[in-house]
Amino acid sequence: MTTTDVDVAGELKETTEQATEKANAIVNYIQEHIPDIIAFSIKVVLCILVFLIGRLVIRLIGKLLARTLERAQVDVGVKQFACSFTKYGLYALLIFGIASSLGVDTVSVAALFASAGLGIGLALQGSLSNFAGGLLILLLKPFKVGDYIIEDSNHNEGTVKEIQLFYTKLHSVDNRTIVLPNGMLTNNSIINTSATNERQLDLRINVGYQEKIKDVKALLQEIVEAEPLIHGERPVNIFVDDLGESSVVFGIRAWTDNSDYLPAKWRVLEEVKQRFDEKGITLAYPQLDVHISE
Repeated sequence: MTTTDVDVAGELKETTEQATEKANAIVNYIQEHIPDIIAFSIKVVLCILVFLIGRLVIRLIGKLLARTLERAQVDVGVKQFACSFTKYGLYALLIFGIASSLGVDTVSVAALFASAGLGIGLALQGSLSNFAGGLLILLLKPFKVGDYIIEDSNHNEGTVKEIQLFYTKLHSVDNRTIVLPNGMLTNNSIINTSATNERQLDLRINVGYQEKIKDVKALLQEIVEAEPLIHGERPVNIFVDDLGESSVVFGIRAWTDNSDYLPAKWRVLEEVKQRFDEKGITLAYPQLDVHISE
């Protein structure tokens, strides 16, 4: 054998011996710590079982809380908020308890959560504002689940379906779900059209200057009084609202139920167009007269 072959064989032997020593060390370590490994594995399995059982218990507590609040006739928004808050709080306690059972230092974990909470709080000021907004909505009750609201800032509107920890969900008339941050709702003006059972119908009709005011007012009065969705016992106001550049603007004010507001509006406007066409009354539109002098 050459010197090179002897060196290679020596290196292979040395490498093999080192690998064998490492493998033996690992085997010896495992053999020495088998009780500890078994005990830790049992802890992990028990923690998984505790988590699964805890999740079922949290669900049962949530259902029990929801039934209790429902029997107490608590507002739906308060019930949703309380159930959501209780759910997340119980999950946090469950995870904290499991971590402590695995031998994690609870004092260190608490300090870590405190420091992390401070950092997260600074980073998520908007979310905290939404949370505070949710509390204000539930306490002050500017609206509740089932109300139809209009948000002035972005002109979002719809029926309130859910009031959650951070967001409020609206259901629009065209079947869209609108999710609004609670902080925005408490920091902007809100129109609650469901605050009372009645709502005033307020319409504007543009009529040409050539038409007689008395005839137009009489016809509009007749149309409104004939509409069954309009409350006949409440006063109906027909008036000249403005003298515009191209038309005389007539106003209609009458009362209807909240649920009948849009149908009443659509039916009155449709009837105005049909009756005006029958009577030959012109509905005005923006126009410009140009006179050319030679």
